[in-house]
Amino acid sequence: MGKRVLVTELIPQSIKELLEQEVEVETWDSSEQMPRELLLQKIKDKHGFITGKDKIDDELLEAGNQLEVVSNVSVGYDNYDVDAIKRHQILATHTPYVLDETVADLIFGLILSAARRITELDKYVKDGKWQASIDQSLFGHNVHHKKLGIIGLGRIGEKVAKRATLGFEMDVSYYNRSRNDQAEKELGVTYASFQDIITNSDFILLMTPLTKETYHLIDQAAFEQMKKTCFFINASRGAVVDEKALIQALLDKKIAGAGLDVFEKEPIDPKNPLLEMDNVVTLPHIGSATAETRKAMKEFAANNCLQALRGEEPEAVIKELK
Repeated sequence: MGKRVLVTELIPQSIKELLEQEVEVETWDSSEQMPRELLLQKIKDKHGFITGKDKIDDELLEAGNQLEVVSNVSVGYDNYDVDAIKRHQILATHTPYVLDETVADLIFGLILSAARRITELDKYVKDGKWQASIDQSLFGHNVHHKKLGIIGLGRIGEKVAKRATLGFEMDVSYYNRSRNDQAEKELGVTYASFQDIITNSDFILLMTPLTKETYHLIDQAAFEQMKKTCFFINASRGAVVDEKALIQALLDKKIAGAGLDVFEKEPIDPKNPLLEMDNVVTLPHIGSATAETRKAMKEFAANNCLQALRGEEPEAVIKELK
């Protein structure tokens, strides 16, 4: 009997055919998440699981006791219960690399939109308010030659730093648990303390993964120390920020504005005060959401799954789970 794979992400026909060359494939042809009870039933006879949002925990792994690999269509793996996966001793993969440039483009879009008030002024024009030259109260802020502080200079952070230094001649500093000597040499970025990033940056970009250690890393104390002209950009995970503290900082004008692609609760609550603020750009977690990149991610996830089921080591096993 051949290996069987469940796919709960919408995949193009070409990727389904790629999988079907080697395994039996069952797909969930809906953009809505598969109901949990149905998932626990479907997973019972599967050897591989390709997903992007389903929770991988003891309950699922006990139901899917034939599973050999879970393959996430994502770089992050917040949906993975790391301890449970280790206990069940199965392979867990993700899809780094292929989305780096796309997410970096989006981040720079957030920086420019927040600083130059692009979404706010777009609405201003569409609402028929543009009757004469705009008043100084609607002026934005420069991006070029400003100081960008990146908290978490991984692959995507490097791509942003390259755009910032070469395209906008920004002064880029970064904070990591360890120094990135190659980025310092090639991009001219400067290593700085967390405190220096928080207190001296004109733009702060948060790019750290969500872990027990980084939960609410950016809290009230951090916002209190930022420059009043600072723009805060988050394209990592919502829970790395204390969202209540961010809202209060914006209400109290402790910072100039924010560009957000992620939130503590997703989808965001329609009553969230962030949605009422003109100086906040809010996006629906679209960092990698281009047709080209999402297809590449799904193909990567499919190949990770197939490699594991062949008995090979997948290209992108999550290091924490090796």
